[in-house]
Amino acid sequence: MIGAINLALARAMTEDPSVLVLGQDVGRDGGVFRATDGLLAQFGDQRVLDMPLAEAGIAGLAIGLAAQGFRPVVEIQFSGFIYATIDQMVNHAARQRNRTRGRLTCPMVLRAPNGGGIRAAEHHSESVEAFFVNIPGLRLLVPSSPAKAYGLLLAAIRDDDPVVMLEPTRLYRAIREPVIDDGVALPLDQSFVIRQGNDVTLVSWGGALMETLAASDRLAEDGISAAVIDVCSLKPLDMAPILASLETTGRCVIVHEAALTGAPGAEIAARIAEQGLMSLVAPIQRVAGFDTVMPLPRLESAYLPSADRIIAAVLTCLEYQ
Repeated sequence: MIGAINLALARAMTEDPSVLVLGQDVGRDGGVFRATDGLLAQFGDQRVLDMPLAEAGIAGLAIGLAAQGFRPVVEIQFSGFIYATIDQMVNHAARQRNRTRGRLTCPMVLRAPNGGGIRAAEHHSESVEAFFVNIPGLRLLVPSSPAKAYGLLLAAIRDDDPVVMLEPTRLYRAIREPVIDDGVALPLDQSFVIRQGNDVTLVSWGGALMETLAASDRLAEDGISAAVIDVCSLKPLDMAPILASLETTGRCVIVHEAALTGAPGAEIAARIAEQGLMSLVAPIQRVAGFDTVMPLPRLESAYLPSADRIIAAVLTCLEYQ
């Protein structure tokens, strides 16, 4: 995934001179995870900007640049440091089009590694999607594979409104797949059906999709057919594939890494209740992080959703006939 992100950034900067990259250590060091590696040498220090330790200032600068015709891509080193940007993103980036009655837009991308799984220290493993799905005017993307990261980042950069892209840190180097650097973007605002199934619908996104797929594999060994849907876009939310799958399965398990309360999984469950209640034959189950701070490395694996927890939730659904 980290290579795919680098490819997308280089492609976008080659195609459009208004695309800039800014953040802490993105230039000479190539980013803390090397997402911007080589971009300084290729595009120079007027387009790849190393910034001070001031996340609110970085976001504010990007908003000003976006209002004046640039397409800045901001990297926040870890999602635990993204909270300082929320003031700027809520009060300015998300409101620019509305505030100016369409005279100005804010074509910027705020990207950050998100979530646990790399045994990092405090503030380095936060799952922060719930903070952004409640902000009108922002798009929120969470890619789950290298190809999706490439296509979605290109789409985000080309979009005329602000996009937050949270990249699962543990997927940066966990998955390898061919990515063709052809400049083709994926559609925004779309959920993807990864697997078809007849018995239960598993809904997930980001890093938790790995455990969801592992659970689906183990369930298949026992003759249980699980559909898997990847919700790459958490804002706006594409419910159509989920509702269509539930017409077949009647059962839903939602899996995510963020803490349970108020997370996007609750919104998905609410929309199922509103729009697909008559398809359900069992209560919706959620498998999520706990309502605690992400623990330090020794307990991290106990916090993250596991295949065992997902399978247990599926078996609970299957008790209802």
